[in-house]
Amino acid sequence: MAAPAAPGRVLPTLNEDGTRRWLRPKPSSGAWYSRRVVVAWLLIFVYIAIPHIYINGKPAMLLDLQRREFTFVGTTFLPTDTLLLMLLAISVVIGVFLASALAGRVWCGWACPQTVYMEFVYRPIERLFEGGPRGSLQLDREMKHFHPRRLAKLAVYFVLSSFLAHTFLAYFVGWDQVMHWAFGSPNAHPVGFAIVTMTTIAMLLDFTYFREQTCMVACPYGRWQSALLDNDSLIVAYDYNRGEPRGKGKDRTGKGDCVDCQACVTTCPTGIDIRNGLQMECIHCTQCMDACDAVMDKVGKPKGLIRYSSRAALAGKGKHFLRTRTVMYPVAFAVVFGAFLYQLTHKDAADVTLLGPAGAPFMLEPNGNVVNQFRVRVANRTGTDHAYRVDVTGDDDMKVIAPLSPLTVKPGHTETMPVFVTLPADDFEEGVKSVKVTITDGAAYTGTFEYRLAGPMHDTDDRHERRDRGKDHK
Repeated sequence: MAAPAAPGRVLPTLNEDGTRRWLRPKPSSGAWYSRRVVVAWLLIFVYIAIPHIYINGKPAMLLDLQRREFTFVGTTFLPTDTLLLMLLAISVVIGVFLASALAGRVWCGWACPQTVYMEFVYRPIERLFEGGPRGSLQLDREMKHFHPRRLAKLAVYFVLSSFLAHTFLAYFVGWDQVMHWAFGSPNAHPVGFAIVTMTTIAMLLDFTYFREQTCMVACPYGRWQSALLDNDSLIVAYDYNRGEPRGKGKDRTGKGDCVDCQACVTTCPTGIDIRNGLQMECIHCTQCMDACDAVMDKVGKPKGLIRYSSRAALAGKGKHFLRTRTVMYPVAFAVVFGAFLYQLTHKDAADVTLLGPAGAPFMLEPNGNVVNQFRVRVANRTGTDHAYRVDVTGDDDMKVIAPLSPLTVKPGHTETMPVFVTLPADDFEEGVKSVKVTITDGAAYTGTFEYRLAGPMHDTDDRHERRDRGKDHK
């Protein structure tokens, strides 16, 4: 039994009977499209170039998950930089809110990788192989999914996706390591090979099958825009008052400027009709603006029937730049990002962490002395080698052995050295002895930390009695 047809399209990518409606948008050249081409290819160049750029001897960006180190613009963040990373993440979120309040979905239409690669790389390749939108639609109608032209297109897609996947991996391991793996056996680097394979497959599925559905179904931004935008936010909008009532023909008596040519619909990469107002699927790519401006030139009407505007401006309420969002978001961004910059410029020259023993908390020697072992992990944040020395103070009877002190640490690297502390058992009160641990390189960094050594539990009276007997014996 066949399912009943829907009364209308639920999604632009679905037909009324529930089958997939493949979108083959016709590109519209114009002033806005030219600007987007420049921005898109600049972003693509930056994405490809970043793994090859070094700042102060460090990669411009490296997300080293294995070592848990993240390098941005030549600055390395460690797992202990929780505050810095939190401030940076909050700054990015507030920046997105601010951009949305001012310019709507400018990210989606101008900078999102999904839009940039789909509209300026993959779809142009498709048009080249399949003969433009008409050729693609013809192949769709004839159900020629394995036509030689489409197979050739998929081959180019595969090579391109593989290159982009390798570039993606370079953000995590570095380009030199990627090249070493690329010409080696996958058995030597199964994790890296699996990441590249899965990323390549994901890109092929995305740009070959899912396409605009990624924006409309998977991405949550369209659903968030009701909260991120207000009536004064800049959007791509159709001037209803000027365009309606729409109609075809040379006689424009009683009609608006819209000639109902459908150019704004056939060029839309998400398949919507912008004349229906602000919609979740609209990514503000400005293609309808260029298409409509070209038609307005032909019919002798002013450009801008579809333009960047706001719902308040279209309703005749004027423009209101200063409002609660445009005041609070910049203030919040300035405070949070300012705190990030302050923390970044005032962080120590080294990051030191005291780690407890990997096994038993302490050991007892035959003579009754207690041996504690802990580790000092040092991350060198400077640009030169430094030798770090460790000193432990807190008791005259204490014996300290640090076999690797001074510990030499290279710039941007992290090293760990063990420290052994021996104390008489009577020096522990309720199984604890506090000492001071000082780590210094003699120049850029000096830090003192309190560390609690573990020992056996003793009765307080017995311990004092044994200590007094020891003094009498001396």
